[in-house]
Amino acid sequence: MDVITLAERYRDRLPLEPGDRVVSLGEGSTPLVYADALSSELGLDLWLKLESMNPTGSFKDRGMTVAVSRALAQGATAVICASTGNTAASAAAYAARAGMEAAILLPQGAVSLGKLAQARAAGARLLEVRGTFDQALRAASALAATGRHVLVNSLNPDRIEGQKTAAFEIAEGLGRVPDALALPYGGGGNTRAYARGFTEWDAGTPRFLAGAAARRGETLASAIRIVDPAHRAEAETAVRDSGGAVVALTDDEIVDAWRALAEQEGVFCEPASAAGLAAVRKLGASGTVVVVVTGHGLKDPDAVDRIAAPIVGVDADADAIAEGLA
Repeated sequence: MDVITLAERYRDRLPLEPGDRVVSLGEGSTPLVYADALSSELGLDLWLKLESMNPTGSFKDRGMTVAVSRALAQGATAVICASTGNTAASAAAYAARAGMEAAILLPQGAVSLGKLAQARAAGARLLEVRGTFDQALRAASALAATGRHVLVNSLNPDRIEGQKTAAFEIAEGLGRVPDALALPYGGGGNTRAYARGFTEWDAGTPRFLAGAAARRGETLASAIRIVDPAHRAEAETAVRDSGGAVVALTDDEIVDAWRALAEQEGVFCEPASAAGLAAVRKLGASGTVVVVVTGHGLKDPDAVDRIAAPIVGVDADADAIAEGLA
C-alpha cells in the first residue's frame, strides 16, 4: 500500500534534497475536529487540531521527520536533544527508525513516566541532568557543536520547517486561515513554526493566542515548564504582529481547560496541551478558532491521579454499585 508521508506531501516546501531518504512513521494528517460543546459554551466556532494523534503522541513528530531525514542524508550517525519529554520520545523513535543512536538529556525530576517509557523503549541513551531544561539544552548544544551528534531540538531549523506543515493542514481543512489560533507556549518553537506556515500559505495570518504558564519554572504542565524560551523573540514577535497575545495562565486555569476537553469533547491530553483552550477561555476570541492539542494524555498519566476525580471502590452487588453512582 502506498502511503504519502508528510515530507512527500509538502516536499516542495521543505528543505529536502531529491535523493534524501524520508524517515517517517506516518506523521501528519492529524484530525481537525469540531468542538460542539465548547463552541456552544464560548459562542464561537471552535476546532481542535489533534496533534496528539501523531505517531509518538505529540506534535514533535512533524519536525523530527525532517530533522532526522536531513541528519541521515548528511551522514550523521547520532542525534542529541534536551527534553521535558515529548522531544525525547520523538527523537528516540525517529532515530531508531533511521538506524541512528539517540542521546537524551533530561532535567532531573521534570519528565513524566509516559514520555520516559517511550524513549527508553526505543533504545535511546537517557541521561538525567542535575539542572533545569535550559541548562540541559545548553549542554546538548555544546555537545552537538563538537560534531559527534546532530542537535534535534527546535534550535535545529529543520524542526521548524517540519512543524510549519500543521498550518498548511489547518488552512486546507477549513478552506481558509482561521480567525484565531491558540496553542501552548513553552519554548516558542511551535508558535514560530505556525507563523511561518501561515505566512508561506499566503492567505493571511490568524490572531495567535499563546498560553504560557504564569509560573514557568513550577507549573504542573511539565511540557511547558521552560523558564527561558529558546524562541522567545521570534515567537512573541509573531504573536504581537498578529494582534494576538501571550496569555499567562495559572495551573488552575490549565486544569479546568484540561477537564473541559476531556469531559465535554472526549479529548484526553496532557495538561500542557490544554493551555491553548485555557488562553481562549481567559482572553476571549471570536469567529473561527483553532485550538492546537499538542500531546496525548497518556504522555503524563500521573497527572490524572493528581487532578481527576478519584476511583470509588464498591462491593460486587447492584445496591452497592447504585449507591456508589449516586
